Amino acid sequence: MNQKAVLNLEDIKRIAAASEAEALRHQWSVSIAIVDDGGHLVWLQRLDGASPLSSHIAPAKARTAALGRRESRVYEEMINQGRASFLSAPMLEGMLEGGVPVMVDGQCIGAVGVSGVKSSEDAQIARAGIAALGA
Repeated sequence: MNQKAVLNLEDIKRIAAASEAEALRHQWSVSIAIVDDGGHLVWLQRLDGASPLSSHIAPAKARTAALGRRESRVYEEMINQGRASFLSAPMLEGMLEGGVPVMVDGQCIGAVGVSGVKSSEDAQIARAGIAALGA
């Protein structure tokens, strides 16, 4: 039988708190989404001043990272390099930088998606949250 780690509520709260702290440290108003390995939303937080649209984009980025088992940035880069066919990929709506998978022992156990500032800053916030796990 195969076994793998899973995100529990304590992990999710730790990721969310570290992501929020990173955003607040830079005074960035963002939405933070955390999904499980199947892309199911388990946490959504919209900081004060964040755009309402960011609360839709952040979960899409997280879902894309979880289902694709790679950063959502990879899809954005492929499309920008002319591989427009990826725009029709099923279930992948957040093909913008800012979705980062949570990897443990080579397995994706979830992902964090952030939206609200520059895409590279969104990814910075997501990575800060994941780093809090020590994974």
